[in-house]
Amino acid sequence: LNDAVAIVLFKTFASFYDSGEAFSQKTIPAVMLNFTIVSLGSVVIGVLIGLFCSYLCKHTQMWKYPEYEVSMLFLFAYGSYSFSEALQLSGIMSLFFCGIILSHYNGHNLSATSQVTAHNIFKSLAVLSEFFIFLYIGMGFIIGRFLTFQPAFFVLCMVFCLVSRVFNIYPLSFLANLMRTKVIPLQMQSVMWFAGLRGAISFALSQNMPGENKKLYISTTLYVVIFTTIVCGGLTE
Repeated sequence: LNDAVAIVLFKTFASFYDSGEAFSQKTIPAVMLNFTIVSLGSVVIGVLIGLFCSYLCKHTQMWKYPEYEVSMLFLFAYGSYSFSEALQLSGIMSLFFCGIILSHYNGHNLSATSQVTAHNIFKSLAVLSEFFIFLYIGMGFIIGRFLTFQPAFFVLCMVFCLVSRVFNIYPLSFLANLMRTKVIPLQMQSVMWFAGLRGAISFALSQNMPGENKKLYISTTLYVVIFTTIVCGGLTE
């Protein structure tokens, strides 16, 4: 969900940048209103499409044809993404909530064969996608494609990322513990704070950064991803 929110925020601020409007007191409320509309609209579309797919699988005899069941899952998932993008909303956020609905309500409607097949196919695609992303990042790092690098800017980015995570992880964990029977211990909260940074989505978004400093943004994001993957991830057991 945090990746989806990051994409929506990036698109929101990018649209404001492309509009060429001067920054004023009305800018922040307008941007936040646009972000709220895009987020809520994407969630509604994803939920409705997921419920519709669940209804079809439950009230039809599609379970007799596993190949059709799996195909319908792909089509409805892609449909939620495409429909949201066509409406200038967030396709990935719609896809995320559509997946939640299908997993919660539609899993028991599928035949045993379709359940196993769909689980393995989607899991394999997720692993392959992650491999391709980090393969692209690693190749760019090794061949020296992103040489525009400023150590001070990189250090500031790391500091801001870590500080911002402090104000997210600990307060939200405290609120979550108020409603949980099994609380999140402080040690685990510290692990979540230290090892939570990766940034594959942020690296993909940096490819679309406007302005003359685009190469600096890309290279700095690349080094943040490499540092948090090797150092923060490597030091976490």
